[in-house]
Amino acid sequence: MKIQGKMFLWLSLFVLAVAIVYGLWSKEPVGTTALFLTFGLSLMIGFYLAFTARRVDTGAQDNKEADVADDAGELGFFSPHSWQPLALGLGGAFAFAGVAVGWWLVYMSAPLLLIGLFGWVFEYYHGENRTQ
Repeated sequence: MKIQGKMFLWLSLFVLAVAIVYGLWSKEPVGTTALFLTFGLSLMIGFYLAFTARRVDTGAQDNKEADVADDAGELGFFSPHSWQPLALGLGGAFAFAGVAVGWWLVYMSAPLLLIGLFGWVFEYYHGENRTQ
């Protein structure tokens, strides 16, 4: 994680230089503002990664002699049978299409979005606090 922090910090310096040159040369406010915002975002990400790298153990990506297999391991839990991402994806697609087609489609897709979102969040909740 240490190398990623350094990469983002160097990227922020590069984007700052580009923003200054672009702003002085083009005198165009929108692109200059976007470049300065990109500088700020990459600076925040770089400082976060550098700060976090000091607090966690050294990963395989920080070891110059590590193999790819050294970083292997469990990545997390992924539900093998969930239909909720499909409902959420369809609801999101209809909502974004509603911006182009008409706002009525956004309102019609809201229930599908809510069903997908709540279904996905509470998918493995079986009521531990329920009385039988």
